[in-house]
Amino acid sequence: MSEAPRIAVVTFPGSNDDGDAMLALELLGAAPVRSWHGDFELPEGAAGVVLPGGFSYGDYLRCGAIARFAPVMEAVGAFAASGRPVLGICNGFQILCEAGLLPGVLRPNRQQQFVCADVTVTVESTSSAFAGEWVLGQELVIPVKHGEGSWYGDPQLVEEIEARGQIAFRYAEDVNGAVGRIAGVTNASGNVLGLMPHPEHAVDPLLGPTGGVPVLRGLIEAALVPLLAG
Repeated sequence: MSEAPRIAVVTFPGSNDDGDAMLALELLGAAPVRSWHGDFELPEGAAGVVLPGGFSYGDYLRCGAIARFAPVMEAVGAFAASGRPVLGICNGFQILCEAGLLPGVLRPNRQQQFVCADVTVTVESTSSAFAGEWVLGQELVIPVKHGEGSWYGDPQLVEEIEARGQIAFRYAEDVNGAVGRIAGVTNASGNVLGLMPHPEHAVDPLLGPTGGVPVLRGLIEAALVPLLAG
């Protein structure tokens, strides 16, 4: 196997799943490295980036609205623009939407309550850089834990991203009132993915479902591509 790709996991004030993301990535064969929100550059040799779940800056204003201005986000934006893989999980998804790196916004859940449960999502597109182990229509059981996870886009935006294959995942059932039951989306280039479910909590069969494995392996494989090419 090729050298384990270095995956930068960014920690913001209030992140609480950065350690879990690093453990899951290491378990699946990556070499996770810590990145701090105040850094102006990503760690040397980073081949992928994860923005983890949590409550960055206490979720003041809106979830992710302050984190989008963190110094590291300029480096993340440049990294994404270069075509390298960036994954945003839960709060990380919110940050990527606030930063304009992903379409749509995340709003308070329809039921106005925090939702914590294992949910089933279906693979809606296999056109992204992360989809190496995905099968169209595949069902993955992955936990969610969020209060503002209801994805929203106007009808024109939904039509556009569906036509371009940017809807990565849909909830099998209505979990939070998300438009079109959308659970995860990509950017137009397919190298930036955001989803509300937590794949890092679904990789070890001893702890529960393993639906997060193909998601994180997809990131690792996407991170390997430039290394293999080099």
